[in-house]
Amino acid sequence: MPTPKDRKSELIKQFGGAEANTGSTPVQIALLSERINELTGHLKGHQKDFHSRRGLLLMVSQRAKLLKYLNKTNVELYRKLTEQLGIRQKL
Repeated sequence: MPTPKDRKSELIKQFGGAEANTGSTPVQIALLSERINELTGHLKGHQKDFHSRRGLLLMVSQRAKLLKYLNKTNVELYRKLTEQLGIRQKL
């Protein structure tokens, strides 16, 4: 299920600064995290939904790539973002 428009725009404002700043790395990570959390809840009730599980794994790997990029370019923003979203940091 897609993220509602009001929640999506709220995340864009919170992590992007402006509503037009949808492509920045923190915004992409925040939106992926929201979708990952929703899909995780869905999979708890539907254990045999393997197509959604594959989509979840693709989203998790995409978020990991974006986090790795953010960690290389701006460590302070990476730490702040992982703390706000509740994502475990790799050591």
